[in-house]
Amino acid sequence: MSDLSITYCRPCGYEKRAREAAALLRERLGLDAELVPGKGGVFEVKLDGKVIARRVKGHFPDAAEIAAAAAAAQA
Repeated sequence: MSDLSITYCRPCGYEKRAREAAALLRERLGLDAELVPGKGGVFEVKLDGKVIARRVKGHFPDAAEIAAAAAAAQA
């Protein structure tokens, strides 16, 4: 079983994006993500302690990109 978490900035309104990514990860890969509210503009996806996707200035990973990163990390 993989340890998967999505930390998102609640004040920034990133919860919807986190939930969409979690749903796609469950659907495509059978992974259940723990949603972790945060602040400070954070949006970070960790699989087994390793960051596989995150929001950086100028880029916000979408659900499909996050699912692809998770699949690649598991391969």
